[in-house]
Amino acid sequence: MKDTLKVGMGHEKVITTTPEMGISHMGPGVPSMYSTPSMIGLMEGTCVEFLTPHMDTGEQTVGFHIDVKHLAPTKIGQKVRGKVTLNEIKGRRLLFTVEAFNEDGTKVGEGTHERAVVNISKFAGQ
Repeated sequence: MKDTLKVGMGHEKVITTTPEMGISHMGPGVPSMYSTPSMIGLMEGTCVEFLTPHMDTGEQTVGFHIDVKHLAPTKIGQKVRGKVTLNEIKGRRLLFTVEAFNEDGTKVGEGTHERAVVNISKFAGQ
């Protein structure tokens, strides 16, 4: 991990929700809404996008803990903004505050996420 990574840094990523990101278990006639697993994927993906330039060659991060609340529904087709802020660096472990907002500005998710810096070859068992 490069020494460019500092507590307080953050990153944002905007996506447009697609039908594949929606829930389907509510039954026919109910509009599909943005699913919790998709929101978590956005949060993790935003962390990876932020961290990748700060990794040394042969390194990447893996998530090992997430604690989030899904606060409000978002209709499929709306944009969602993932926002991550690095709160703590403990050796190779990184703690983030993660948030998600829909295009109306409503906070739809919040929580914490922990990632660890790994050697890709060792992680893959090569």
